[in-house]
Formats: sequence, C-alpha cells, structure tokens
Amino acid sequence: MRLKRRNSLSGGILEDLKGRVVVITGGNGGIGLGLAEGVARAGANVIIMGRNRNKLDSALRRLAEVGGGEVEAIEVDVAKEGSVVEAFALAKDLFGRVDSVFANAGISASLSSFVDTSVEEWDKVLKVNLLGAVLCLREAAKIMISQGEGGSLVAVSSVSAILGAAGIIPYAASKTAMLAVVRALAVELAPQRIRVNAILPGWVETEMTAPLMGNQKFLSSTTERFPAKRWGRPEDFQQIAAYLADPTNIHHTGDSMVVDGGYTLG
Repeated sequence: MRLKRRNSLSGGILEDLKGRVVVITGGNGGIGLGLAEGVARAGANVIIMGRNRNKLDSALRRLAEVGGGEVEAIEVDVAKEGSVVEAFALAKDLFGRVDSVFANAGISASLSSFVDTSVEEWDKVLKVNLLGAVLCLREAAKIMISQGEGGSLVAVSSVSAILGAAGIIPYAASKTAMLAVVRALAVELAPQRIRVNAILPGWVETEMTAPLMGNQKFLSSTTERFPAKRWGRPEDFQQIAAYLADPTNIHHTGDSMVVDGGYTLG
C-alpha cells in the first residue's frame, strides 16, 4: 500500500532528505513512528516495517498527513532471517535504493529475577532485539555497499545498556550488545562511506511501556528523576532521525547518542 503525502512540513525540521529512501523497522508505532515522522518531515521517502498489518496501515495514514515524499509499509518478522531478506529486497525494489535504515524493532523482557529467568526468555528477547537488528543491518549494508554511495545505519538501543537494569537483564543485554555491533560496523563500513550510530532512548510513552505507566508509584518515581519532569514521547525522536539520515553529516559515526531527557544524569 503506497500513499502520497501532502506537501506540508512543520516542527522546525528542514526539508533536506528529499529523494532519500529511509527504512524504519518497528516503524508502525512508538519510537519507530516518531523516527518515521522525523524523516518524513525532512522530505524523505519512507518505508516502515512491522509485523502487525493493522498497525502498519494506521501508521501509513498518519504519515500521509506529514508531508514530503511517499510512504510504503512492509510486513516483516525480524526474528526470521528469510523474512528480513525478503523485506529488504522488496524495500529496494519499491524505490530503487535504500539510503538509511533504523533498526528499531524490539520487544521487552518479562520482569523476573536473574536466577528465575528461563533460557526460553533469553532466547526470545535476544532473537528479536539482537539477532533481528543484526539481520536488518546486514541486509541494509549489502544494499548500500552495492549502491556505492554510502549511507546511514542506526540501531535503537536503550539507556538500559548503561544503567543497571535489574529485572530485565535479557533486554539490557540485547541492547548493550548492539552498541558493540555499532562500534565494530562503524569501523568496518567506513571505507564504504556508511555511517553507523546508535540511539539510546530512556523512558518513553509507548504501547510497550503502557503497563509501567499504569503503575503510579513507578511513574511518579521515574518522572521525578527527569529534569523536565516528564517521560519522553515518540515525537522527541523526530529531529535526531532527520539528523542521522542526513547524508551531509559524513563525519559522525560510531556514536551512542542518549536521548533520555537527562534521566541518566539524575
């Protein structure tokens, strides 16, 4: 399903991505949709990927109101190699190229103590959050190398990679491992002019965190730690998405960019 967007930009983002093609996995909601809106406002053609067809269609309608280029949606299960390979081949076919990819799709971990966390839980979380992201970055890198024009790869990690995230250790481990992948890829892919960076969100109001936001004690304690006294919102990631997809930022690579409203400073 392809929708043509009305040409109306807002939010202070410059239209400097016109003609560029940006892929966002997990782009049908939460932070991923915020990223998609950011590059859309900057004029890019956007491809969102996700597992839920209804959420994809809803996100398409929302992005159609943003402005810029065109938007497409592709169903994919990042935990399955064949699904990822097929999805990225289709992404290239849709617009003839891929310039930036945000590996954002992920799942949370069940809250449990370390000694009670099962192997099945470790396998489930790592398969999506780590291997799934790696598969997406790999297929994107193949396309960018073949194009010979550089590009931008972005992995969405978490501040759980730098804080002691007790109770969700598989999640924290998956997000920490992605930082090692980002640093290694930044070095390996530099000769191909492919930049590789990570975004580390803090607490953000999304469907995934909704159960935690329903816990008033937890919500109050975490909110108090924010200098701005509020959780992050998906729209807080629009500007950084446009920045990282901007091909003129050729010297910014191998970085881990914390976007947490100062939470980790508390």
